[in-house]
Amino acid sequence: MTRALLHPRIASDAVSAEAEARREFAADVARDLSLRPKRLQPKYLYDALGSQLFEAICELPWYRITRAERRLLTRYAAAMTEPLADLTTMIELGCGSGEKLALLAGGMRRRGRPLRVHLVDISPTALDLSARTLATLPQVSVVTHGASYDVGLRQAAASPLRHGATLALFLGSNIGNFHPTEADAFFRSVRRALRPGDGFLVGADLVKPEPVLLRAYDDPLGVTAAFDKNLLVRINRELGGTFDLADFTHEARWNATELRVEMHLVCRRAQQVAIPVAGLSVAFEAGETIWTESSYKYVPAGIGACGEAAGFDCHEQWIDRDAGFAVTLFRVR
Repeated sequence: MTRALLHPRIASDAVSAEAEARREFAADVARDLSLRPKRLQPKYLYDALGSQLFEAICELPWYRITRAERRLLTRYAAAMTEPLADLTTMIELGCGSGEKLALLAGGMRRRGRPLRVHLVDISPTALDLSARTLATLPQVSVVTHGASYDVGLRQAAASPLRHGATLALFLGSNIGNFHPTEADAFFRSVRRALRPGDGFLVGADLVKPEPVLLRAYDDPLGVTAAFDKNLLVRINRELGGTFDLADFTHEARWNATELRVEMHLVCRRAQQVAIPVAGLSVAFEAGETIWTESSYKYVPAGIGACGEAAGFDCHEQWIDRDAGFAVTLFRVR
């Protein structure tokens, strides 16, 4: 067996893209670790290992989001797609494994029409896994966009092959990773990319009792802790960081005022950490934290209000009462 060789120009482009991504990573780390409180952007949790750890989190009994959403999509796939009578294009923002999108595409099979799917994610692992999942479906073609949500959405929306109705998807309660003002801006950016008759399907986790929420983000098996601490592993590997994982512990906090679960890495002792590629030396005090992720929780009416403020009509909402999870279909006015 021989290994296929990349054309020199393609190989050069790939190297350049990787170098640019690393420069952006270094710049973001340098900026965010200089803030008070210290932060790291949650998008960097999803390298190859981080993506696999997140898939494992989704199977944990204490993290019910994925199973609840899967139940809703399985039961109501046809109802979620039928309002878009001439649906020919789907754009999934943050594609994960592709399983949930496959459920929706499966609900359209009886229409017997080709479907073009655009997958948008910054994780090559997620894009590859989703593309392979969807490749098994008949009459489904897949285009991948290794990009941020806004860039990938613009690329997909500008496709010359886009015709008929489009359904944009933002599942898995990814909307919860946005501060409310960012969520409003995100809804508006999606609205600008869509046309009258298009749809936007959003999954959102709902407010629940504090112990239930905290167990979902700090599980007894320590999988979420590994997912969180892997961000430090990534900084060490890609930016030459000197983080000692034993000096940091994972902690989940419920902020009842802001309606969000926060993930923090808590420093156990005073120390100095060098990150050469970012040109940074960071001082930590004992007990100081790095805020790595926020997960905002919603009430059902609040989700609808976000979409309507951006110019959507709230067409229908499906709720899994047991797990406290909602999927909402918006239509472009």
